[in-house]
Amino acid sequence: MCSPEEAALLRLEEVFSATLARISSFVLQPLLEAAPEPSDPWGRECLQLLQQLHRSSQQLWEVTEESLHSLQERLRHPDSISLESLLLLHSADRVLQVHLEYIESYTNCVAVQAFQKAVKRRSEYWQGQRKALQQFLSGMSSEGSVGTALVQALRQPLTHHVQQCVLLLLSLRDTVGERHPTRELLVHAGTVFGNLQSFMRQELDQAMATQALWHTLSSRLRDVLCTPAHRLLQDSQDIPVTVTPLRAERVLLFDDALVLLQGHSVHTFDLKLVWVEPGQDGCMFHLLTPEEEFSLCSKDPQGRVAWQWKVTQAVCQTLRGKKDFPVLGAGLEPSGPPTCRCGAYTFRAEGRFSQATYEGEWYGGRPHGNFGIRLVPQASEDKFDCYKCHWREGSMCGYGICEYSTSEVYKGYFQEGLRHGFGVLESTPQTPQPCRYTGHWERGQRSGYGIQDDGDRGERYIGMWQADQRHGPGVVVTQAGVCYQGTFQADKMVGPGILLSEDDSLYEGTFTRDLTLVGKGKVTFPNGFTLEGSFGSGAGRGLHTQGVLDTAALPPDPGRTRKRQLGLGVFPVESRWQGVYGPFQDFVQAGCPGDLQEALLGFHVQSSRELRKSQEYLCCERTHPEDHAGRMEDILEELLQHRAPEALQQCLRKALNNSLHPLGKLLRTLMLTFQATYSGIGANKHLQGLAQEEVKQHAQELWAAYRGLLQVALQCKGQVPEEDEDAETRDLQVHRLMLPLVLPSFYSELFTLYLLLHEREDSLYSQGIANLSLFPDTKLLEFLDVQKHLWPLKDLTLTTNQRYSLARDKCFLSATECLQKMFTTVDPREKLEVLERTYGEIEATVSRMLGQEHKLPMDDLLPLLIYVVSRAQIQHLGAEIHLIRDMMAPLHTGGLYDFLLTALESPWKRVELRKGKDIQAAVGMHLTQDYGNSPAVVRNVLFQFHWVPGCSILTGPALMKPRVPGQESPCSPALLQGPFPGLIT
Repeated sequence: MCSPEEAALLRLEEVFSATLARISSFVLQPLLEAAPEPSDPWGRECLQLLQQLHRSSQQLWEVTEESLHSLQERLRHPDSISLESLLLLHSADRVLQVHLEYIESYTNCVAVQAFQKAVKRRSEYWQGQRKALQQFLSGMSSEGSVGTALVQALRQPLTHHVQQCVLLLLSLRDTVGERHPTRELLVHAGTVFGNLQSFMRQELDQAMATQALWHTLSSRLRDVLCTPAHRLLQDSQDIPVTVTPLRAERVLLFDDALVLLQGHSVHTFDLKLVWVEPGQDGCMFHLLTPEEEFSLCSKDPQGRVAWQWKVTQAVCQTLRGKKDFPVLGAGLEPSGPPTCRCGAYTFRAEGRFSQATYEGEWYGGRPHGNFGIRLVPQASEDKFDCYKCHWREGSMCGYGICEYSTSEVYKGYFQEGLRHGFGVLESTPQTPQPCRYTGHWERGQRSGYGIQDDGDRGERYIGMWQADQRHGPGVVVTQAGVCYQGTFQADKMVGPGILLSEDDSLYEGTFTRDLTLVGKGKVTFPNGFTLEGSFGSGAGRGLHTQGVLDTAALPPDPGRTRKRQLGLGVFPVESRWQGVYGPFQDFVQAGCPGDLQEALLGFHVQSSRELRKSQEYLCCERTHPEDHAGRMEDILEELLQHRAPEALQQCLRKALNNSLHPLGKLLRTLMLTFQATYSGIGANKHLQGLAQEEVKQHAQELWAAYRGLLQVALQCKGQVPEEDEDAETRDLQVHRLMLPLVLPSFYSELFTLYLLLHEREDSLYSQGIANLSLFPDTKLLEFLDVQKHLWPLKDLTLTTNQRYSLARDKCFLSATECLQKMFTTVDPREKLEVLERTYGEIEATVSRMLGQEHKLPMDDLLPLLIYVVSRAQIQHLGAEIHLIRDMMAPLHTGGLYDFLLTALESPWKRVELRKGKDIQAAVGMHLTQDYGNSPAVVRNVLFQFHWVPGCSILTGPALMKPRVPGQESPCSPALLQGPFPGLIT
């Protein structure tokens, strides 16, 4: 059986549904049918408010109809349909939301007098409807205006309906037992409608008070302040307060702003950026804003309490972005607003940041915290500078990204609003002078170690800076392959320096400030010839040189000549990138506080374009400092749980691959510096030594970073920190654990430098391998002097028409395939392990042929290894061998792996030297034919000619005089006149 309360609910819903239908047809539709459409902005806005009210009323009628239908079904079939089926019970929150939307639409119309303004547009029609409205509403006075009647027509039915719903739901709750399944639903529904009743009463009162306010203001002030969303919470005419040191005749507190009125001037403060602080005087409290600090003082403590409570609750409500429910100040949130909060503000005061907009975190009225955006307009053009940074007490501090109106972008660290620490400044390629600087800054200027690319000149500078100029030791690399090293002062090279050209010619001497050879110097050509004298600018192409050409020197070691390195010893590897290591070290020493994690390691956004297009997301959806603290705790806990060697390697791999992990972020920053130095123009063989040093140093620093994080994790758990490692243990761990994980991140640029450095030898080796590959298996084994009893002839399966001399790619096939796997990894240790397995495969094949275990001596191993290397078709073997040697662990030096690597190096050297000797012989013959006699005859001669850097050929007319002590005898006429024949290396 259904209860009487359910039947009463049914009748209540029937009456309310019919009333809503009558209101829609008799009130709302006539209001919307007023034509023509208003031309003034206020009229159009009122029309939009009425349209929204009509939509909300329609939604309220639809949900009432659903509720009515559920009640009807329950009353028709009480035995089969349970009480839980009532819409008011199982969907109470949905019903509440529809009511809230209707109340909001209705109170918006009330606050700006939308009904009164709509009535004026069709005043004659509504005057004729006065009697009908009086019959429609009970208790309406005949003296009231039509606008007031319309307000009551939409308010009275809703108020009555909600009130009756509360009473009936409470009564229905009392009819069921404590353990009835619908008990909780009835309690919840009763609470919802009870809160709705309180909320609606407050909202209607605030709307009426706001409507009354506009009549007390001048039309000018009303136009500025009157908006549908404004709700008046407090007026100084009701509870007087004075403002100091600012002047104000009247103070108005709205639900989203505090307004000071002084004459016709209006000073508005967004409550999102208002901080409330109690004053020492019981009648006063202080307010902090981004540009103003002032106090409100009342006549008595009660007035101060009322104002301070209202302001505080209004700030809390504004920050939550929604109205309090059920009433202002009665929510579950803490009564005090947070000190640290997010918001946007445009500065109005005169000064550097006038009209600049900052969006981000604030603390006590000052930009401060994890992240914020500030837009600074430029007076000259319709452009702005965009600062996205961490802030401390109003200044940029920590990591940030700044996009300037000059099309430059800076990504790096700040201190007290200036670039300080490591950072990258880059201009777009479309700018008149494109450039990119990657390095250290001090007080807004480039200082310390840094890399700069000059797009116009096609140059890269690697070296020291001071006060925004190149100052100290430096290296310049050009697109033409020419390298300079010297000392810079005030952005110019001074004193002696060296120049390395692409053909390995070396100049040692002085330069002009624009890197032109001038004064005394010495040129050493790749073939050992030297030219020493004075250099200067000459007409046309090249340089004017007067000096002594010495051809008596023996040819130098080609490897040493071609592999000269720049920068070694000039830039200590441990101090090059302290601007990157330093913030992390400080972070660890501070105990890894979560709120500093982003400020020191950078926030994680994919691109500057995403930063610019999504300012609202960056401001409003940033994680809070406590979230960072929790994340940091998880990181430290994970390190504690994975300290065993195998687990540690997996843990480190995961951390280094994660850009949100401190170690991963540090690695990505180091990759950025490495690419900035050694890619593009920096891919120069003379920088290979610098690059190799840096990779090892980065691995060592990342291991130290891990150790620092581990010590912090131990301290947080109250455990005893681990003892410091000795140098030998540290090097072992770096090469065993960290370097294999780090090397892939730098391998592309690093291996390119090794390829360039060993290009000539590898080219000769490749030619030799190509020639050897033409041999069939048995012919190649015979050519390499491999003893015949070691030949695996059993592996050669021949048809009747084949001969052993024609078979190929069958002998030592397992060893060949094993060696090819060496180049599927970048880890030097894994490469050495592959080499060890290759050696084992060779011995296993020989032992199988001999039918017994056999250990190969070096004389037998080397020719067999040459055979396997030639069949494996390994490219760039020399570069690989040298990289392995430079990067392998120190403990492998002199051990088995070193022996195997030496064995692998022998085939490479033998093939390369055989070709090299042929080439050297050909070059010597060519020189003899050119001069008609031995090269040693042409020596100690004074020349005057042109030399082009980057080319070992001397061009132009030559004046030659022999310098024989005691006498002068002319050389052959062919050498005294005409162009110099040239030096061919």
